Amino acid sequence: MPRPGEPGSETWKGTAIGIGGGATWLTGSYDAQTGTLYWTVGNPFPATDAAERGGENLYTNCVIALDVKTGMLKWYYQFTPHDLHDWDATEPVLLVDADYGGHPRKLLLQANRNGFMFVLDRITGEFLTAKPFVRKMNWASGYGADGKPHLLPGNDVTPAGVKGCPSVRGATNWYATSFSPETKLFYVMAVEDCSIYRQTSKESQGYEGVRDPNDPGLKYLRALDIQTGKTVWEIPQEGPQEANYSGVLSTAGGLVFYGETGGGFAAVDAKNGKTLWTIHGNQAWRGCPMTYVLNGRQYIAVASGSNILTFALK
Repeated sequence: MPRPGEPGSETWKGTAIGIGGGATWLTGSYDAQTGTLYWTVGNPFPATDAAERGGENLYTNCVIALDVKTGMLKWYYQFTPHDLHDWDATEPVLLVDADYGGHPRKLLLQANRNGFMFVLDRITGEFLTAKPFVRKMNWASGYGADGKPHLLPGNDVTPAGVKGCPSVRGATNWYATSFSPETKLFYVMAVEDCSIYRQTSKESQGYEGVRDPNDPGLKYLRALDIQTGKTVWEIPQEGPQEANYSGVLSTAGGLVFYGETGGGFAAVDAKNGKTLWTIHGNQAWRGCPMTYVLNGRQYIAVASGSNILTFALK
């Protein structure tokens, strides 16, 4: 984020710019062809108290594109301007070469914590689309052609508290997403959940978001069409959604691997979501599956508690 007086500091109205947040949390994604590093930025601070941070609060809740030789900013896009719900933008970004709108394009995909799936042109930063991938959504009705959200009323956080959807944990989080060039689908672990957000003082960290006990959340593995944003198929995850932080992995063999909320590790058909097999690891998954090839044979590995489970693909 900018220091006072630097370009972008005019997007901070009040005193919060001195302590305003903007943590990056995760590593970036690198495009070797263009020498560009894409890095996502966290939420502003105080998280639910905007009394001293009016404006859009750049460069929080953004993806920034950096020239790796100079460190200069090529472009940025802000997913959630003036965030009041701790919806940082630090979810993984995918760099995808695919047809979009009838033309081959170099794309950047992200399923954001605010509940929208974003498609950007990664060369220019052009906003292409944002579509909701969860149904529990009450803060915005969509995004305009200018890439700005259309805000819904009743979402300003108050000391008494307001119900906001998605929840403070987000409609998704840091767990990996995946895109299959074969199916043209984007695979996301999505959470249908809401929180009660309360405005609190800077002394108490300016943050409070608690789950609504009358509205329990549910997690889904969803396959999204990046052209339309529609859910092509989904698999509900039985059990407490916070117990599962597994990401997803898709392979050229038409499979999607992920950790189930019920404790199993599963392979499903990438086209239709049919579960092909499950092994009961009895784990609250915290790691994401990976794949590698050794001596001409492909393997899948995933961290399962204190163990590494490895599977050979025939």
